[in-house]
Amino acid sequence: MISVYVDLAIGLVLAFLLLSLLVSGINEAIVRLLGIRSKFLWAYLRDTLDGGPREGRSWIPSKIIDVFAKLPFSRHDPRPRHDPEPAPPVVEPMPVDPSAVLAEKAPAPPIDMTRRLYERLQEIDHPKGSKTSIANIPPERFSGALLELVAAEEGGIEGLLTKLEAIRSPLAGHLRGVWEGAQRDMGKFRKGVEDWFDGEMQRLSTLYRRYVKWVVFTLSVALTLAFSMDALEYGKTLLRDNAYRAAVAAIASGGEDGTLALKESLKDRCAVAGSVEPYSCVTEVFSSPALVKIFDHAVMSVTIPADGESGPSFNFNGGAWWSRLISLGHWPGYLITMAALLFGASFWWDILRRLTGLRPHRS
Repeated sequence: MISVYVDLAIGLVLAFLLLSLLVSGINEAIVRLLGIRSKFLWAYLRDTLDGGPREGRSWIPSKIIDVFAKLPFSRHDPRPRHDPEPAPPVVEPMPVDPSAVLAEKAPAPPIDMTRRLYERLQEIDHPKGSKTSIANIPPERFSGALLELVAAEEGGIEGLLTKLEAIRSPLAGHLRGVWEGAQRDMGKFRKGVEDWFDGEMQRLSTLYRRYVKWVVFTLSVALTLAFSMDALEYGKTLLRDNAYRAAVAAIASGGEDGTLALKESLKDRCAVAGSVEPYSCVTEVFSSPALVKIFDHAVMSVTIPADGESGPSFNFNGGAWWSRLISLGHWPGYLITMAALLFGASFWWDILRRLTGLRPHRS
């Protein structure tokens, strides 16, 4: 009896794992196709280095609909233009005179600090479109690029901080705090910049995951309804498969009631008559286990011929699919499936490993 429940648990977990992988794959495809992760990073860098495009605004959208509907298609792409050339060997100092700016109380000249940072990171970029595809900057790389900018300024860190304050870059306050905290020690300053940037990336990742979880939820709902995946019904199908296997095992072991048990198990499915041997139906039943039938009720189903010579056939099940969708009896199973997919593929893979005893490979 315990093995029956273990088989049921493994079957459900495997089904949730496959659907979760499909959700993750679609989400990753959307993110890569639209470059959302890269745009999200450079929107943060624009805010931190140059400030928002207009006073009181931010490059990073504040609403979920803006992140996935506005940020990917906005004319104002926050990413710098891709440059296939290596980083310039000589860093030009910032063309701004802080004393003149402060004395005249004039607006600071526009300095594209994001572009200047990108020039020091071009080596880790990949040629993908007209804009940069960099979606991750290691803290050590960021601090190294920043120190290259420092080396170009007369006065070192103090000179760079003065110019950043003159152009009202938000980065000035962050670096001033790190510089004072390092007690004006260059080694401690670099380590402090790395720690600060690493913390900012963790905070940005948390914000990004907060946005993405709504996309995952939307995809989970859409796929559950598209495949009409009723977890409760699927569990019953798994139990019926266990009954089929038990009946066949009874026959193989020579049990007297094996044939009768198999006939009873397959009666509804194969319409076996009382005097007809059920063996001809066993092969067909076991060639379509519950895992194969998980997508049978989808709006578009795929059938692979048994001969293997002809190609797969696609069938539109719009009528049957809609009938299941509006049936209130299936919705408890739909809700269970939707909730299960929110845990993600990594969660269900870990559960499957625990149930099956699989251990991760260690080299």
